[in-house]
Amino acid sequence: MKKRIAVLVSGGGTNLQALLDAEAAGAIPHGEIAMVISNKEGAYALERARLAGVPGAVITKKECGSQEAFEAALQAVLERNGTDLIILAGFLAILSEKFTAKWPKRIINVHPSLIPSFCGEGFYGLKVHEAALSYGVKVTGATVHFVNEIPDGGEIIAQKAVYIEDGDTPEILQRRVMEQAEWILLPQAAEKVCAEML
Repeated sequence: MKKRIAVLVSGGGTNLQALLDAEAAGAIPHGEIAMVISNKEGAYALERARLAGVPGAVITKKECGSQEAFEAALQAVLERNGTDLIILAGFLAILSEKFTAKWPKRIINVHPSLIPSFCGEGFYGLKVHEAALSYGVKVTGATVHFVNEIPDGGEIIAQKAVYIEDGDTPEILQRRVMEQAEWILLPQAAEKVCAEML
């Protein structure tokens, strides 16, 4: 019996694509991507879900009117769908302690640095890579961790290092971290957590 995964997205969905590809290749035998939920209308990730035959939904805070109503709507959709594991894949909304407490060790996130470096509030997307480059670190990477009430503060599941090269821009570094770390780690972590649930 496979565990049902809901992937939460806000943008293009490259990490979602890595998960869909891994599932298609048989690399997540204990889990299935059962639903994709976006907090942004028109996110390309929803098109990726559609092409893969995975149902998609949009829930926006603006439409719901408040964080509380947004999380209640999200919870309802997840429950209706029989969700076992939530994967945040470029999901740019912060979830409250009240929400995360309902899903202990059942929400995972990928962050584009080696936590505890360049993480927490305000560190997302290119900002993480800009910070790594301006600080002058020689090694960065990605971390998959459980989600709790502290941004990027949950228990670490897996990490992978990526070397910074001369001439890197934030955009080049972002792409390399995705290719060499995020897209590899996230499916592996999804499989690990689903297998442990079983």
